[in-house]
Amino acid sequence: MEKIDKSRIKKEAINILLVTIGCLIGTFSSISIMIPSGLTSGGVTGIARIVQHFIPINFSYLYYIGSAIVLILCAIVLGLGEAKKIVVASIIYPTALLFWEQFDIRLIEGQDMLLATIYCGVFSGLCNGIVLSRGFSSGGSDTIAKMIHIKLAPQIPLSKVLLGVDATIIIASAFVYGRNVALYALVTCLISSKVMDYYMYGITPKIVQVEIITDMSDTIQGYILHTLERGVSRENITGAYTNVRRPKLVVLCSPRESVLIRKYVSQMDPHALITVNAVDGVWGTGFRELETVPKPDSDGKAGSRQ
Repeated sequence: MEKIDKSRIKKEAINILLVTIGCLIGTFSSISIMIPSGLTSGGVTGIARIVQHFIPINFSYLYYIGSAIVLILCAIVLGLGEAKKIVVASIIYPTALLFWEQFDIRLIEGQDMLLATIYCGVFSGLCNGIVLSRGFSSGGSDTIAKMIHIKLAPQIPLSKVLLGVDATIIIASAFVYGRNVALYALVTCLISSKVMDYYMYGITPKIVQVEIITDMSDTIQGYILHTLERGVSRENITGAYTNVRRPKLVVLCSPRESVLIRKYVSQMDPHALITVNAVDGVWGTGFRELETVPKPDSDGKAGSRQ
């Protein structure tokens, strides 16, 4: 039991360390790129930037207040279970903002808005990817959207509510900072989303799913199991046109292995049907550890937006 506890403590410590690194990356972009360049964003960051335009208060303090309000509302509306998911990032992220404010660092020279927009998106995406991949949530617009979805608009899908929340924040920023800044904020959000996906799943698919419909299933199955040493699933399907039952093999493997399988199948059964689909991620025996799966939200999706 003691060994298990130590292992769990070590794992949680690594998670906190990585989340801290992610927050340092995200806050660096806010303090050294976004604010000096006059840009804004969605989520709590965008709300704090709008409020800062009217009330001359330090951005980090405004973000702290915003995070605290979201955390309290989350605990009241969604319960303590949901609040626990965002409490870590709600504390670390504003603290990291205060840390970077101690240094006068400006990454982009001059007023290159496009370059600033790109790098804000890249750093923000890295931050969100790291936080989400460790099973935490930022307590940003995703949490706000979930509260609206549950209490005010349960008939609207959460993804659409989230889109509406971010769109509202960005549109509001257009009236404060101008249309160009709002459009740059939209580009930042798009880049951030892509970088987050790249971080979590890779730029190119590392795993593909191969489906094979063939009359030589036993031979091909043996090749996959014993030569490639990959697991394979097998099921029988019925063709709607011919009404003939045939076996279908399903394999999860690397793109390179899928090419080897295709070549082998073409030699064994030129009339076989093969489909190859990219898989965003695979967790389990033979692949990534199942414990690295991000914790899902109530609707089965996980989200993280600053």
